[in-house]
Amino acid sequence: MRMPFLGFTFAIAAQAASAMSLSSADFADNATIPQVHYYPRCGGENLSPQLSWKGVPGSAKSLMLTMIDLDVPPNLWSHWIVAGLPASSMGLARGARLPAGAHAIVSNFGDPFYDGPCPPEGSGIHRYRITLWALSVADPHFAPNAPAKDLQTVLDGMAIDHASITGTVRR
Repeated sequence: MRMPFLGFTFAIAAQAASAMSLSSADFADNATIPQVHYYPRCGGENLSPQLSWKGVPGSAKSLMLTMIDLDVPPNLWSHWIVAGLPASSMGLARGARLPAGAHAIVSNFGDPFYDGPCPPEGSGIHRYRITLWALSVADPHFAPNAPAKDLQTVLDGMAIDHASITGTVRR
């Protein structure tokens, strides 16, 4: 009687161990994003952070990366959207050029590249969630400058798996 229960427990543990994870050498989850990553108007160098990931499902055909300010009402605000990342990739270096086949989609900043944090002065703490999405399609197509909330909703529905890291900025 106990054996099936133990097998079930081990199966759950094995699945949990294979879940995707995302990390950065530049900041820990829920920690302050260093100023080098800020948008130039806010005193930064606009360098994308170093990112590493693991546990991408074998069925993924591509990866997508989003960086969204969660504290811009009512629709959030996208700072960086990258589609077509190879499912076999394991990360991006700080300020990295995108690998072959990957391309940026125009964000709410109006740019097809990384735009760092730059919340209005006095607006409190802003949370920037960077999410890596494992997708079952090779290169999804999204409208440029789509509302970040809509983009996130669509990706929630189509992703095989995802992992996030959140950084904060206060000005």
